[in-house]
Amino acid sequence: MTNWQVYLSGEIHTDWREQIGAGTRAAGLAVEFSAPVTNHGFSDDCGVAILGEEENTFWKDRKGANMNAIRTRTLIEKADVVIVRFGDQYKQWNAAFDAGYASALGKPLIVMHGPDHAHALKEVDGAAQAVAETPEQIVAILRYVINGELNPVTGTHAAK
Repeated sequence: MTNWQVYLSGEIHTDWREQIGAGTRAAGLAVEFSAPVTNHGFSDDCGVAILGEEENTFWKDRKGANMNAIRTRTLIEKADVVIVRFGDQYKQWNAAFDAGYASALGKPLIVMHGPDHAHALKEVDGAAQAVAETPEQIVAILRYVINGELNPVTGTHAAK
């Protein structure tokens, strides 16, 4: 079986990526994950660290954003599924952009956020094929779409 390529976009301050990875491994799913650079300092400073300092923060941020876009666009384009997590602590404008980019490419999109973000993300949710609240739901979705198994605990009700 060919591994599914799953891109994990969004907030970087919790362990949701690790939870999904552990869940898919426990479920025996053929999945390979990719993600943006999740070291906040590296992501912010990559442009000036590699291409030289900028006096104006606009140009500093622009250099970094453009370099990060090389990775992000390439990995989203290669993905079979894009998962975008919106956390509670910060506004993830880059995650919203990633969701829009994936949607524009016709990539299957799964969005994850709490109920308190439902109104703010209604357009993003409207573009998604599924909206989940927990990493466990994401694993169950992947188990269903990859293996056709509905029950994430027992694996019963497998697709025929």
